[in-house]
This record gives sequence, C-alpha cells and structure tokens, in this order.
Amino acid sequence: MADKSLNKTELVAKVAASTGQSQATVDAVLGGLFEALAESVGNDTKVSIPGWLAVERTSRAARTGRNPQTGATIEIPAGHSVKISAGSKLKAAAK
Repeated sequence: MADKSLNKTELVAKVAASTGQSQATVDAVLGGLFEALAESVGNDTKVSIPGWLAVERTSRAARTGRNPQTGATIEIPAGHSVKISAGSKLKAAAK
C-alpha cells in the first residue's frame, strides 16, 4: 500500500490550482459536499456520482460478541454503517 496521503488542506490547494478558484471557495464547496453527503446518508438516501462513487447507509443486525478481556458474551445492538463504492472512472485511475 502507498505511503502517500493527501489531507484536506492539500486537496483544497490542488483543486484550487487546477480550477483557478480561490482556496476559500474550494474549501466552502467541499464543506458543502460533505454536509450534503452526511445529511443524505443520515436520511437513508443513496448518493451516486456516476463513474466516480456511490455512498449509502447500510444496516447491521444485532449479534452476539465476546469481551476480549474477560471472554464474557455480550449482545451487540443493531446499528448502521456507511458503504462507499468506487465507480468505473475511479477504478480505472487506480490501475
């Protein structure tokens, strides 16, 4: 796996340079995107950007687990998670 990573500040700077927009504008747009994703996933609405990615909320059933320190069985309640799927353009970029 690659040791390289791109944090939000570096992403904002890169997008601002490639689009000619200010970093403040790009940061506001990314903030709005993340808010919209969080709101949609919270409302159980799938967000799909064809070719790039899809984000949706998934459900997990209640299950029995074990406390690793004591070995005692515990009941893990049902809950939700987020599934992110890569689209064809994103998969092609990874090759």
